[in-house]
Amino acid sequence: MPVLVASDLDRTLIYSAGALALTMPDPRAPRLLCVEVHESKPLSYMTETAAGLLTELGDAAVFVPTTTRTRKQYERINLPGPAPRYAICANGGHLLVDGVSDPDWYARVTARLADECASLAEVREHLMETADPLWVRKHRVAEDLFAYLVVERELLPEDWVKELAVWAENRGWTVSLQGRKVYAVPKPLTKSAAMRELARRTGADLTLAAGDSLLDADLLLAADQGWRPGHGELADADWTAPTISPLQERGVLAGERILREFLKATRTTTP
Repeated sequence: MPVLVASDLDRTLIYSAGALALTMPDPRAPRLLCVEVHESKPLSYMTETAAGLLTELGDAAVFVPTTTRTRKQYERINLPGPAPRYAICANGGHLLVDGVSDPDWYARVTARLADECASLAEVREHLMETADPLWVRKHRVAEDLFAYLVVERELLPEDWVKELAVWAENRGWTVSLQGRKVYAVPKPLTKSAAMRELARRTGADLTLAAGDSLLDADLLLAADQGWRPGHGELADADWTAPTISPLQERGVLAGERILREFLKATRTTTP
């Protein structure tokens, strides 16, 4: 029976230059591998050691990249190791099989959103009306499923985020602040639901997960074992649960540690 590993990507396994947290002296900094290029510029990295660990993990378990990114944004990433057969994009809205979105899964997700949540149009209108152009750089819609803002974090009023979260809660949506992005996502749109579906399809008897943000909490709780790094929304809130292991490592070295934990748990389970 296979082990299924569903891991968040950004600020969990891969890191932008601004999120690397290379606090050690320069001569002791780890060698980095670029895993994403955007508009001809390097964008995301992992350590070379982490790249080797991910290659090992791809051979030992069913590794499922699990991200809030759109499919187009996910396709920019070039992870080391075997090409994953499955991926979860748009926070669970798209379940990719060999790079192609499963239409039945997408239909199930969108039907549930229509039944249980306020419309995307209503949420977008509220964002447009309440977000100040002084600190908003971009308004975006992802896959016609959820919305997010790119903001100037140092100018973003903390009270505005809290007020948005209360407003969204009453309409079946949730709010997450990740770096320079404020996400508004329908509550039923979850990574955990997609992970459970893949566990069913693959017959996995053990599920492992990792993530750093509020949008990863359901994924971590749904897995048999979960890890969170020492940075991000969950760490800032000191969030944990009985099956969750909070790690001390921050930045790109946290990604390395998470992969070691995945491999350790996988090897303990499989003969």
